[in-house]
Amino acid sequence: MRLLQFNNDGDFSLTEFFDDIPKYAILSHRWEAGEVTFKDLTDGTSKGKAGYGKIQFCGEQAKLDGLDYFWVDTCCIDKSSSAELSEAINSMFRWYQKAARCYVYLSDVSIGEQKASDAPAECSWESAFRASKWFTRGWTLQELLAPRSVDFYSREGKSLGSKRTLEQQIYEITGVPASALRENSLSQFDVEERFSWANSRQTTRGEDKAYSLFGIFDVQMPLVYGEGEVKALLRLREAIDRPLKEPPETPPNPSIVIPFSRDADFVERGILDQIHQKCAVLGSRTALIGLGGVGKSQLAIEYAYQTRDRSPATWVFWVHASNAARFEQSFRDIANFVKIPGRKNPQADIFQLVRDWLRDDKRGKWVLILDNVDDAGFLVEARRSGDNRQTGDIESGKLRPLVSCLPQCSHGSILVTTRSEDAALNLIEQRDIITIEPMGSQDALTLFENKLGGHDDSTNDGDVTAELLVALEFMPLAIVQAAAYILRRKPRYSVREYLQGFRESDRKRTSLLDYNGKQLRRDREAKNSIIVTWQISFDYIRQIRPSAADLLSLMSFFDRQGIPDILLQNRSQQTETAIGNFVDTDTGYSDDDEDGISKSSVSDGFEEDVSVLRNYSFISVNTNGATFEMHGLVQLATRKWLKAHGQKERWKHQFIKNLDAELPTGEYENWERCQALFPHAQSAAAQKPKEQDSLIDWTSVLYKAAWYALRMGKGVEAENLASTAMQVRKKILGDEHEDTLGGMAMVGLACNLNGHWDDAEKLEVQVMETRKTKLGVDHPDTLTSMANLASTYRNQGRWDDAEKLEVQVMETRKTKLGVDHPDTLISIANLASTLWNQGRWDDAEKLE
Repeated sequence: MRLLQFNNDGDFSLTEFFDDIPKYAILSHRWEAGEVTFKDLTDGTSKGKAGYGKIQFCGEQAKLDGLDYFWVDTCCIDKSSSAELSEAINSMFRWYQKAARCYVYLSDVSIGEQKASDAPAECSWESAFRASKWFTRGWTLQELLAPRSVDFYSREGKSLGSKRTLEQQIYEITGVPASALRENSLSQFDVEERFSWANSRQTTRGEDKAYSLFGIFDVQMPLVYGEGEVKALLRLREAIDRPLKEPPETPPNPSIVIPFSRDADFVERGILDQIHQKCAVLGSRTALIGLGGVGKSQLAIEYAYQTRDRSPATWVFWVHASNAARFEQSFRDIANFVKIPGRKNPQADIFQLVRDWLRDDKRGKWVLILDNVDDAGFLVEARRSGDNRQTGDIESGKLRPLVSCLPQCSHGSILVTTRSEDAALNLIEQRDIITIEPMGSQDALTLFENKLGGHDDSTNDGDVTAELLVALEFMPLAIVQAAAYILRRKPRYSVREYLQGFRESDRKRTSLLDYNGKQLRRDREAKNSIIVTWQISFDYIRQIRPSAADLLSLMSFFDRQGIPDILLQNRSQQTETAIGNFVDTDTGYSDDDEDGISKSSVSDGFEEDVSVLRNYSFISVNTNGATFEMHGLVQLATRKWLKAHGQKERWKHQFIKNLDAELPTGEYENWERCQALFPHAQSAAAQKPKEQDSLIDWTSVLYKAAWYALRMGKGVEAENLASTAMQVRKKILGDEHEDTLGGMAMVGLACNLNGHWDDAEKLEVQVMETRKTKLGVDHPDTLTSMANLASTYRNQGRWDDAEKLEVQVMETRKTKLGVDHPDTLISIANLASTLWNQGRWDDAEKLE
């Protein structure tokens, strides 16, 4: 409903209301030439129209009566929209009925110039009043009957009296009895008597003779202009007679209307108290948001039953809100359950019927649970008339959005479950969001034991169960899924075997989590597989923002914790080009301007992608603001989707490329950066790519990670990483390539650290001899390999062999680098150590 209001400049403005409509005055008048239309008002051309004075009169009178808002039919309805016109005509009686004051402006009644001494009998306006054409028009009958307060005004804006003071004259003019004018229900008058009140009235269009009587007979019908007066009245008669043919229904007592039974295994989490606390506020709207499978709907189901237990007089309604069709069906289910009159009329607006029922405080308190509102678009976008069976317009038009069917009133509260924070914010305030996290360890254990139902085997122990729950990241759906899988295979299967299978590989883990066991308390459209549950969200994100889905694809290959934002900025040339398409390349900008805009666009795009993924609880931002975390199971689900769609290798390659570009060598000055990136290098080591170019980058990551592990004293890990890199480099680059030799040298150092001296010697001799041949004896890399081999000889106790190499290295470095060069000094120190260990202390002392 649109209402007018005076602006500070004395002009009018329109405001649209769906709920909590303020008090308003309403104008009743006869349409004449020069009326101000909705278009005139919005275009700013209204002041030049003859009808502007009537609007001004209504606004000024409303102000005198303490009302800020007022309604005038000529300009508050956009009659260019047949859908809006249909809704307005079907709502007109109610709008007049709800008005605080109704002003009847009689343009054909003039009060004239009266003196204060004139007696009432001498007033000439009464004869004009009785002859006014206002009493002959079809639409003004409901405008007379519906409002509680009706005041009549002359052309000059002077008061003539009210419906109550002029009751006798009105009866004599219209034949409407005083009892009908005094707010009594019109249903006490029979149908024919009500029709008789309109017999002598005229309308411009024949169909309006029927349409103007909708409110008087409390019916709703689609408008079909062109059907003619006779057919329109016939349809009206049918609509009036239909309820009379239906047997009377007794409305039920307050109850719970929910399609799920209560879960006897439910584990009461502390968050339930917070839900009760927020929803207890009168007129509250609350949202539960969280990752799919985290237990939002299960909490809502338990809340529904607890509310029923605590307050038996409270209605509890469950609405499936995943799409418009299921939303409508839920509203129909509610209408059928509470037996709303008129619901069986195929032309009835079911949303309006339920909304009006909910708004009526005589129905008592209610709770409305909107489940799975993951896409609120269908709720907040204006509907087209063709999308809705309740509207029979032959032309297209727009209807109010479905969110307007969710009333804001003090005797009702709404609870929403959604994976998307953005969807929630279309319906509620930020402060009313409750974020649902995975379960605590004890709650998760209780749920798992409940779902196993005491069928656990004696070979299982608490440690195995605890380890499994950690692996499942305490996600309720994953826990229930695992318990169902184990129970189905009893007694030939155990918790321990499930855990072993889960740890075996990505493929086995995916197979277990893909299990789609039936659950009685999940919506028929919801998937019982947690993998599929997340992939549905992933598909939706790919539709609404492909670049955010790309970001999630890239992040799925990292270690799940501490993912640095710097490694995520580059997501392939394709992504950069797509973002670049939004950059204004007007020749008025300099190159610097364009570069700045491009960088800003990329940054803004990245932040929006992050926001989308956070909204769906796929990722979270760490307190430092520079790194992200995500659930390992989400990563697994994403990688499964990528594999199924042939994109896994592409994003694996991008991950390795980005990591290789940022991961430094293991030198001391890089240790802090290496420490942050090392877990991601370990993740990369477990994800060998297939393409050769990607394999080269992969070996570089492993080589640098091995270097850092070696410096940290992690010999075994260093040897494994370096050996893997070396083998791949040999296969692709050959034995004599410098990268292969570097990898061999790194393996040799790791073997040395681990005490595998013979293995170290073989590798180091091969590296040294190859470098002598390819680079020369004096090359720094050759000298380094000689020094490494000398170190191995020392560890083997082969002092003479070590000494010969160290002397050669030292003398060459003195010649090539100088005596004071750090590398020369290191080789002097190594030789001194060797001499010292041989008991040649004087020789060692001379060097030191």
